[in-house]
Amino acid sequence: MGPPPPNSSSLSRFTRRTRFRRAFLPFLVSLFLLSGFAARFLLYDLYTLASLPITWSQHAETFYISPSRDDFDLTFQNYSLPQLDALPPYENKVPAILHHISLGNRAVTNSKWIEVRQSCLDIHTDWKAYLWTDETADLFVREEFPELYEMWTEGYKYPIQRIDALRYMVLFKYGGVILDMDLQCKRGLGPLRRFEFVAPAAHPTGFSIGFMMAAERNSFVGELVQGLKRYNRGWLGLPYTTVMFSTGCHYASTIHAFQKDRTELKILSGTRENPGMHSLNGPVSTPIFNHLGSSSWHSYDAALIVSIGKGHAGGLPLMLIFGSLVSFFLIKRIRRGRLLK
Repeated sequence: MGPPPPNSSSLSRFTRRTRFRRAFLPFLVSLFLLSGFAARFLLYDLYTLASLPITWSQHAETFYISPSRDDFDLTFQNYSLPQLDALPPYENKVPAILHHISLGNRAVTNSKWIEVRQSCLDIHTDWKAYLWTDETADLFVREEFPELYEMWTEGYKYPIQRIDALRYMVLFKYGGVILDMDLQCKRGLGPLRRFEFVAPAAHPTGFSIGFMMAAERNSFVGELVQGLKRYNRGWLGLPYTTVMFSTGCHYASTIHAFQKDRTELKILSGTRENPGMHSLNGPVSTPIFNHLGSSSWHSYDAALIVSIGKGHAGGLPLMLIFGSLVSFFLIKRIRRGRLLK
């Protein structure tokens, strides 16, 4: 006996499934391409942030301050304590201005911060000094950067984001030196004024934004201001990650790493014997500062991100994390139907 004749209803179901699969495959491909196109900016931003451990050190010899290339003493022993100018044959590119930020006005009433700030004012006696409070900062952003005002006042979840963003805006508008309230000055900053931009190296990569010097309307600082809107995202809702990737050191270092020419964007590091000489990580003493190392805004996810940055495979662990982030954001957008509107 041969096999029973095929059931017409079974053939019909099989035919429908086959047609559905053939039609669904192009739909999936189209949806994938549409998702990639809609999220192209997000994907690029994720790529720039994730690749920092790899991209940061490219051409490092051009922007790390070097005794041989820049004729600069990293120990500062050859400069006098009160030196406030670059001195010939060099010109002062950074204006003689000190900026401190005290949003929430806590630093205005905190005797320790008042004393620490005063140490810098006492050394830089002839310099202009700005203390940016809630009132003065609000007026400044509203008048000078109206396109960022709503984001600055309402769009940031964490107060430190507003402080970080203000650093870039103030530094771009006026130039000068921006200092955290927990940086006690030990000497004049004049020797560094011959550079267009200076910031201390951070650990394990990038630079610290707690101390920056820049010429007025420096183009790189301008890009830091322009990029604030683009990178303003809640990165998985993690406080430390959100701050670092939207306004903090990782954000600023990423913009630095993708500059075409980083020669004039100087990073103050250390000697071969003491590479962390100028690092401001934690309570430390450097040739120019005593850093009290408050870092009170650091949250529970800080240790995770730092440990990822120390990964033995360079940026691979971070790339894997960001691959998961991409998938998360794409699925989230698809489910909400945003990509099909």
